[in-house]
Amino acid sequence: MIGRLLLRDLALLMPGGRRGGALLPLLFFLAVAMLYPFAVGPDAPLLARTGGGVIWVAALLAAILPLDRLVAPDLAEGVFDQLAVRGVAEELAIAVRMLAHWLSFAPLLLLATFAAAALLGLGQETLRTVLLGLLAGTPGLAAIGVLIAALTASLRGGAALAGLLLIPLSVPILIFGAGALARPDGGGLAFAAAISLLLVAVTPFAAGAAIRAARES
Repeated sequence: MIGRLLLRDLALLMPGGRRGGALLPLLFFLAVAMLYPFAVGPDAPLLARTGGGVIWVAALLAAILPLDRLVAPDLAEGVFDQLAVRGVAEELAIAVRMLAHWLSFAPLLLLATFAAAALLGLGQETLRTVLLGLLAGTPGLAAIGVLIAALTASLRGGAALAGLLLIPLSVPILIFGAGALARPDGGGLAFAAAISLLLVAVTPFAAGAAIRAARES
């Protein structure tokens, strides 16, 4: 059941699926990397110094682009009701959805980071730190996206509320992930990974409760 559910979610979220749009986060990510040098000018040291932080912000925004497709359509179509009848708890469905969401954007973003690093003139050590940080932080970003989507799925004006929820939830990962570029001891990466794991662990229960409340209302 879990395997079939994961394949279904991937088929919906990956390019070509009914809710496909995985290329949009990738294009957005690359667009930020291409436009940033035009904004700050041809100052190579400045680009190299700030490029890692720009990549992190672009990754965060790219991860939340498909929020409206993560939970709301299934809630409206009664998919969670059907899963509950078959004995699949909301928590399990959300855990699978998080994994599918991560697989739909994170591997592409990690590959695109090489191109972004070349555009921004990042050194090999900075690129390595950015890649490790994104590898540690993107699961947390995927969890934030699914959690916000579940909390706002049944609400009017959910898009505006999603923006308000995004800031406090994502700032810790952003601070420690981007901050790792200035800390050679790896402490920032460890904190980013810890926060990411905490979000991954908490999201199925919080989002599952939100979906149950929406179903019963």
